[in-house]
Amino acid sequence: QRSCYFKGKARGLDGTVCKSAFSYAAGPAMVRKTAEADVVRLRKYEIPIKRVARNLCLDPALIAAIMSQESRAGLLLDNGWDQERHKYGLMQLGGQQHPFGGWDSEEHINQCSTILVLAINEVRARHPTWTWDRQLRGGICTYRAKMGNLPVYEEDPCDRDNYYVNSVIRRAQYFKRHGF
Repeated sequence: QRSCYFKGKARGLDGTVCKSAFSYAAGPAMVRKTAEADVVRLRKYEIPIKRVARNLCLDPALIAAIMSQESRAGLLLDNGWDQERHKYGLMQLGGQQHPFGGWDSEEHINQCSTILVLAINEVRARHPTWTWDRQLRGGICTYRAKMGNLPVYEEDPCDRDNYYVNSVIRRAQYFKRHGF
C-alpha cells in the first residue's frame, strides 16, 4: 500500500495526522483573497488536477495551492513563462529542467507534481524522525528550491522563509473546502 500525501483519513487535509500542519493561525487576508480569485481560474484545470492527484496519491488541493502560489493559476504568465522567463507552467518549472507538454497541460501538471512527491520523499528519507507535518513542510520548501534550481543545503529548507509554505498550506485549506 502506498502512503498518500494529504489523502484519506490518516493523512488528509481533514485528517488527524496532518491537522497540525493545517491549523496555523489564519494568515494575511491577501492569501485568502488571492485564493478566492484563483479558484475560478483553477476550475479550468480541476479534472487534470484530480486525475494527476489520484495517480500520484496527492491531495488535489495541494496541487491547486502550488498553482495558485506560483502563477496565480496562470494569471501571472506570458505564454506559460514568468515575467523573467526563467520558470515555465502553472507550477513554475525551472528553466533548466525540460518541460513536458504545454504549460497548462495535464502532462506538465503531472511532471511538476511528480517533482513535489520526490521532494517530499527526499525530506522524509533524510529526516525520518521529523513529524509528518514537518516532513511535508520541508517537502514543499524543497519543491520550491528545486523548481528555482536552488541547492538545498539547510537541515530544514523552511529555516529562512516560512511565508511560502504557510501560504501554500493556507491556500490548500481553502481549495479543499471548495471542492479540490
